[in-house]
Amino acid sequence: MKKPTTLAILASAPALLLAQPVVAQSFEWEGEIEIGNEQIVSSPVAANEIRDTYAIMTFSGAYTFGNGIGVFSTLTAESLTDATADRSFDDFGAYIEELGLFFAVGQSATVSLGKLHPVFGSAWDNTAGFFGGTLAEDYELIEQIGILADVQFDGAGTLSFGVFYADDTGLSRSVGFDRGRNTVAAGGAGNTGELDNFAIQWDGEVGDTYYQIGARHLSAGVGDVDDEQGLVVGIGHSFDSGLDMFGEVARFSNFGGTVDDATYVTLNAAYAIGEVTLSGTLAQADLDTSGETKLASLAAEYELQNGWTVGGALARVDNSGVKDTVIGINLILPFGG
Repeated sequence: MKKPTTLAILASAPALLLAQPVVAQSFEWEGEIEIGNEQIVSSPVAANEIRDTYAIMTFSGAYTFGNGIGVFSTLTAESLTDATADRSFDDFGAYIEELGLFFAVGQSATVSLGKLHPVFGSAWDNTAGFFGGTLAEDYELIEQIGILADVQFDGAGTLSFGVFYADDTGLSRSVGFDRGRNTVAAGGAGNTGELDNFAIQWDGEVGDTYYQIGARHLSAGVGDVDDEQGLVVGIGHSFDSGLDMFGEVARFSNFGGTVDDATYVTLNAAYAIGEVTLSGTLAQADLDTSGETKLASLAAEYELQNGWTVGGALARVDNSGVKDTVIGINLILPFGG
């Protein structure tokens, strides 16, 4: 299971600058440190009962010049392997998650090039709770080399689209724990070394309701069965009572370039009571060959006066009939300037 985060891990730097005027120089930066512990406390498979004490550090910055051209970067440090036994901050390494240039096109569009995050889905940002986006993170597009564009339509929404491929440059390595350099020979959908992959997504709002619909094509890599095709639809609503609800469905053919068709569903509800947010998540991943993974979770988060957030959650994960009970706790420290 990938380590989840309970808050959005920093919006893309180009998006931060999209609405900024292009007539003045500016520098935007922000960061987040998460320290947490995830533990399978009960499982019918004794080897599953392991603890992972971890830290995730993310720092983002963007500088825009007076002519509307700018640079952006995100640096991330975390454990770079999945836990297979009890561990504390093991295999910890740092890598460049984003790095590139952006420039404004008129007053409503931004084009970005470099190492980027193409837009496809948003469950990892729009869900509350420690385990809110855990399964959906399987299809998040990260660390891609490409060209992306975001176009805002007044009052109508934002269209995001781009072409890209999985990073196979020296930036795919890490320092501290070296995860090695990605190569095209490693295969995998989208790992082609060519701009033959694309994603497109429309995001809009109607009052307190927001929605998205997106599609992607990832070309088959070395040894893959076929190209991956994906669709995603999401919708959320914020009620005056303090209740927020969000749902996302993603459907894939030849997921990851394999023989598997896959369906992911995430349903999340959060209710704010002062500085406390209570949330619940139901999620499912269904792949042809590896079967179903079902997750049900209850979580609570408390925001301290200094902006720090303390969270905890209990989850039940049913992985093809193996039912694990998981507890997660974390402390999140945001900062910026």
